[in-house]
Amino acid sequence: MNLNIQGHHVDLTDALRDFISGKIERLSRHSDDLIEVNVILEVDKHQHKAEATVQVSGATLFAENTKQDMYAAIDGLVDKLDRQINKHNGKRHDHHAEQAHKSGLSLQ
Repeated sequence: MNLNIQGHHVDLTDALRDFISGKIERLSRHSDDLIEVNVILEVDKHQHKAEATVQVSGATLFAENTKQDMYAAIDGLVDKLDRQINKHNGKRHDHHAEQAHKSGLSLQ
C-alpha cells in the first residue's frame, strides 16, 4: 500500500504523519485490497479540512471532513472511509452463491 500525504498551508510534522499512518493502518485491517491512499490536509481560515482518495481493487473511494481541529478532521475522515470500505467489501460478497449453498443447490 502506498501512502501519500500532502499539506496545503499546513506544516506536516512527524507527529501528524505518524497519526495519519496509524489511522490508515486501521483501514488496512478491514481490507487487504488497499492499493494507494492519497491524503490532502488543508487549512482555510479557522477550518481544517482532511480529504483522502483510496484505491481498492475494483473501486476508488473518496471522503472529506472539515472540523475546527486537524486531528478531529482526520478522525472523521477515517471513520467515513472505514464505512465505505466495509460497504465495498459487502458488495463484493456473492450473496446468491451463499443462498444457493444453504439450500443445497449448485451454481454450475
